[in-house]
Amino acid sequence: MKKVLQTLILIPFLIVGLQTNEIQAQRPMHEIHSMLIFNFIKYVEWPEESKTGDFVIAVYGDDGVYDQLAKFYGAKPIKGQNVKVINVNSVGEINNAHIIYLADSKSGNFDEVIAKVAGKPTMVITDKNGLGEKGSNINFKTVGGKLKFELNQAAFDKNKLKVSSQLVSMAIVI
Repeated sequence: MKKVLQTLILIPFLIVGLQTNEIQAQRPMHEIHSMLIFNFIKYVEWPEESKTGDFVIAVYGDDGVYDQLAKFYGAKPIKGQNVKVINVNSVGEINNAHIIYLADSKSGNFDEVIAKVAGKPTMVITDKNGLGEKGSNINFKTVGGKLKFELNQAAFDKNKLKVSSQLVSMAIVI
């Protein structure tokens, strides 16, 4: 049963990884990013102290991603918590988020975001070349015309987050 469940959970990643060009032709990138962000949650374990209250996803710099996450996932519980999606306009508004999605347009604020969440169990997801190596947990990247994602294991360890081997196996590990 566990193997079947794992296979079913992997299907969205396989579809995106194998058919990205087709999906990109059919769907806007903010929809693809939103779907992946929500699915990443299933493969990451937060520490016990993060498992109370709402599961907060902060979106900084991309109204399309915010709208998609809020519309499709805002009312769904995950890991025993209600999902709360917030759209932030400054780093100062980011408080107690489980996930921060930092859009390319706000990547100039990357160092400030990383400093804000240092030592906290927060997964930072970015969309700009080089930010994975700089300390983002996950960074979207286009390789050979296909959407991929980089995974920085050291950043997960630093933020006290455990990432599953299934997610690691699908990523470009840096």
